[in-house]
Amino acid sequence: MGNEIEVNYEIPEIIDEPGTWIGPEIQAAESWVYQLTNEDSAEIDAALRSLEDKNIEIPFSSEQFLLPTFAAKIDRFLDDIENGLGMALLRGLPRDKYTDEECAKIYWGIGAHFGNPVSQNSRGHRLGDVWDEGKSYDDPTARGYQTNQKMDFHTDLMPVDVLGLLCLRQSKSGGESALVSALTIHNVLKKERPDLLEELYGNFNMDWRGEEPEGEKPYFTIPMVSHAKGRTTSRFVSRQYFESTSRFGDEAALKEGQREALNLVQEIANRPELRITMMMQEGDMQFINNHTILHARSAFEDHDDPTLKRHLLRMWIAVDDARRRPLSDALAARYDWVKRGGFPEKQEHAATQS
Repeated sequence: MGNEIEVNYEIPEIIDEPGTWIGPEIQAAESWVYQLTNEDSAEIDAALRSLEDKNIEIPFSSEQFLLPTFAAKIDRFLDDIENGLGMALLRGLPRDKYTDEECAKIYWGIGAHFGNPVSQNSRGHRLGDVWDEGKSYDDPTARGYQTNQKMDFHTDLMPVDVLGLLCLRQSKSGGESALVSALTIHNVLKKERPDLLEELYGNFNMDWRGEEPEGEKPYFTIPMVSHAKGRTTSRFVSRQYFESTSRFGDEAALKEGQREALNLVQEIANRPELRITMMMQEGDMQFINNHTILHARSAFEDHDDPTLKRHLLRMWIAVDDARRRPLSDALAARYDWVKRGGFPEKQEHAATQS
């Protein structure tokens, strides 16, 4: 297939764990949706007021955002993200009660109870803005969250453990979110096209799209699927990261066998019987396992008024080693950047850091 594949372990016949879910079964049950109680909301509000009384700004630690009983619930959410369905949606934050800045502090405080939020880009943002910056995939340095375009099913670029989103404002139309289990996709591939599943265990080149850390090549190489301690992990980032490697020469470009495998992953992920969909409400906080869940977004149209633009906040969260999903040695170099705090801030952005 034009790509040398090195598989040093047996590909499992079937993955059997709670994270291999089927969409309609959990879409209706909504066991992954948690409605904040009045007591939860009161604790969150008290934690926010304590920050303001002490003039504490982001970044702050979980110890500075005390949640006497809700913290134990967050711990259970994390366990389900790491060992269960792989996702949790917290709903019911009274969005109209808080300013954008107050929502950001609440979101950061809850995220800090999951783990350590790390930098998501070369601008050094640990709390990132997801909105249309007027960019397009045609720009080889653009990332999907900076556009209003459709985003295919993917994991985020760094192998962070938990990906979090908070919806501040919805779009005028569109922007529907979809989730699918990468473990379920693995099982479908094993049944329908084991040859392409084997292809995915081989090495793929991915473009940093201009955000490579100092001293790194402009692209890196990892497998799409790997194993560690009996657990399977997927690294399917957006297609643009694969396709744009061709700008570095034929050796770095995506091979035809690899393209066929990635196309099939997208086809399987989009099967209605496998995925779930949702329109995030303002105040919703979504947390997913970035190793086992693929997420997607439909294209959206924004309001003409810039103050009403679709706006989400994002966190990349590194989980304590004792709690996180084990990763193979093939991902060690990438995860090392997570342990070091995510994307290093580039000098050209230092003066404009927000």
